[in-house]
Amino acid sequence: MDRDRIWETRAGAVELRIPKLRKGSYFPGFLEPRRMAEKALTAVVQEAYVQGVSTRSVDDLVQAMGMTGISKSQVSRLCGEIDDKVKAFLARPIEGDWPYLWIDATYVKVRQQGRIVSVAVIVAVGVNSDGRREVLGMDIGPSEAEPFWTAFLRKLARRGLRGVKLVVSDAHEGIKATVAKVLNATWQRCRVHFMRNALAHAGKSGRRVVSAFIATAFAQDDAEAAKTQWRKVADQLRPKLPKLAGFLDDAETDVLAYMIFPPQHRTKLHSINPIERLNGEIKRRTEVVGIFPNEDAIVRLVGAILLEQNDEWAVQRARYMTLETIAPLSDDPTVSLPAIAS
Repeated sequence: MDRDRIWETRAGAVELRIPKLRKGSYFPGFLEPRRMAEKALTAVVQEAYVQGVSTRSVDDLVQAMGMTGISKSQVSRLCGEIDDKVKAFLARPIEGDWPYLWIDATYVKVRQQGRIVSVAVIVAVGVNSDGRREVLGMDIGPSEAEPFWTAFLRKLARRGLRGVKLVVSDAHEGIKATVAKVLNATWQRCRVHFMRNALAHAGKSGRRVVSAFIATAFAQDDAEAAKTQWRKVADQLRPKLPKLAGFLDDAETDVLAYMIFPPQHRTKLHSINPIERLNGEIKRRTEVVGIFPNEDAIVRLVGAILLEQNDEWAVQRARYMTLETIAPLSDDPTVSLPAIAS
């Protein structure tokens, strides 16, 4: 036999069935204290939302817990509680020097004035002078044009972003000029995406050979050697593949920018791969939603994913880059000067 009990929460009335036992009693621990139990329910629904579970699946999940279900409006109200945490996280002050910054964009669909449009979601990840990685910001815009990049980087600067030496991204329109103007930093064009574009000029049969040929420049020990080899490769390709050679000429400075930085960092600096996994997770979870009802919903979900990732990085014991190799890049003399032996 079961006893029915109604549990009133801010999410609505939840019907529970509590079994009668011959010996002892059954009373779920999560009902006491009620306030904590309510937080637990909220956490389950929020977690399901942040993990990219559809509203119908959230309803199934709640029913599987022995409750009567939860409506779309209740899910939205519960998820609204995430907003305060996300907004505080995205507006927090940025302290210290951040020598390296990676920026990437992904597109999601949203309803605007009765139409479904595609908007860019920009994410910035930095490494500070302690060698630690953090998500520094995100923004949403109609396109990746220069005014948008300028506004985004200025917003980061107002929050305290400083000491940036290198910004790594795809070849978005206007980003190179914006990086120089707002952050006074060098821009690194993502090598992976550059190679895809370059090989499009090589023809199917020649792609493997051309790829290996260009890679010889990346294998050099320093910037000067890399530039010398890059030019040799371009000159050797010029007679048969003049468009590709010209493409290499134009891209040399931007694709090899990372070579002037410490050798220990270069594998993490030549592309946006360090945040590709994060962006992949954003894509995976946003695809479950499909079309967002508004931009606030995008910020809520993507912001929660970024907060989750940032917390994960914060508890990692190992630094993303060693203190010994990154500290000299800091503009702060107390960080960049080596310790004086006593």
